[in-house]
Amino acid sequence: MPETDLAAEILRLKKERNAVILAHSYQRPEIQDIADFVGDSLALARAAQKTECDVIVFCGVHFMAETACILNPTRKVLLPDLNAACSLEASCPAEDLAAFLEANKEKNYYVVAYVNCSIGVKALADVIVTSGNSQRIIETAPTDRPILFVPDQNLGAWTARKTGREMTLWNGACHVHQQFTRDQVLQQKALHPEAEIVCHPECQEVIRLLADHICSTEKMIPYCRESKAPSFIIVTEAGILHRLRKLVPGKEFIPVGTEKCACAECEYMKLNTLEKLRNCLRDMAPEVTVPEELRLRAARPLERMLELSK
Repeated sequence: MPETDLAAEILRLKKERNAVILAHSYQRPEIQDIADFVGDSLALARAAQKTECDVIVFCGVHFMAETACILNPTRKVLLPDLNAACSLEASCPAEDLAAFLEANKEKNYYVVAYVNCSIGVKALADVIVTSGNSQRIIETAPTDRPILFVPDQNLGAWTARKTGREMTLWNGACHVHQQFTRDQVLQQKALHPEAEIVCHPECQEVIRLLADHICSTEKMIPYCRESKAPSFIIVTEAGILHRLRKLVPGKEFIPVGTEKCACAECEYMKLNTLEKLRNCLRDMAPEVTVPEELRLRAARPLERMLELSK
């Protein structure tokens, strides 16, 4: 079916189902363009809270749909492709974290979990953080308990450096951000000497040291808009370039490739397509559900984060 016909059918089904379509910034451009809200996972789940929808279609990966379930317990949550997983989430299975905490219970870790994790990991955490607020949340962490930061060691290391707080870092990472190399970034800088390097804190330190600015995907938009630089080398998943080009016209945005992909795409994020989006609205499946007891446990550290972020 032509893309325009698919889009028309999606909009018809969305109205019929009283649904809201959420798209992460790493999704395909055509999915971003048809979504009601585009952004990072937590902001999207919170945006859905403010609507009168009955159905949430989360075009992202599985843990993001779970987060929508946590914050929207009365809504049906759909994920166009249940195989849309996350390498960062997979690097910290809840059962492994539970075993680690049990083996080290005398340390009484204060568990800080990056939102990019499973609901099981969130339920074991004391507080949740995002890449945008990790510094602020860590600054409020108790000083009489050691901090365990899960699952992303790169975001944890960057936050530790920014706050001066010592942390034990879980050995986890996003496979896309982990693949960027210093030579790849410097190669683009040589081709575009006038460009500023903007990277996500999930990148390794060797990349962060090259950056002119380090921030979450959401904060890349205002930074690039306000900067006087004419162009930017963007070191994160390439899906964000579509939003940057739409929202910051007149400036150039340059992706950095990886060994496996010329433009640093996450194959899991790209599993969602317009056809699968249409199908899930038509069939009201696949649905993502979470046990209520687990949802309540995971909601507490999320609520703590929101309270500390005020």
